[in-house]
Amino acid sequence: MGFPDRIERTVEIARPQADVWSALTTADGLAAWFGQEAEVDLRPGGAASMSWDGGHHTQMRVERVEEPAVFAFTWSNQGLGADDPRRTYVEFTLETAAAGTRLTVVETGFAQLPADVRVTEYDEHAKGWAAELGELVEYLAA
Repeated sequence: MGFPDRIERTVEIARPQADVWSALTTADGLAAWFGQEAEVDLRPGGAASMSWDGGHHTQMRVERVEEPAVFAFTWSNQGLGADDPRRTYVEFTLETAAAGTRLTVVETGFAQLPADVRVTEYDEHAKGWAAELGELVEYLAA
């Protein structure tokens, strides 16, 4: 069995799809639950970035925008240099659910990373998505 290349998490959020979409696709929304600062040019090919306390920063490229159902981007990985072209792909899918919105996030592309980076990035991102989606649910519940 090869190294896992996919992280998938699903949460139910007791808010309308439009509210969840805004939290995922606007700079103010992302900065409120995901990072401390964000910029988003919401169009395929648009540039985006996130910054966290402690100096971590990542560059992103918007890949898909299908309002209000699909938002996707690629982003750099901490274990690689900023000029390394290898990125992982993150896709959010929103669906109407009985309680509001079902949100699924899938991140792929870990298998392309060098062996010394792959395991660390996969483990950190798997833990990160569990924590960050919890923060999203809390943010939207407030």
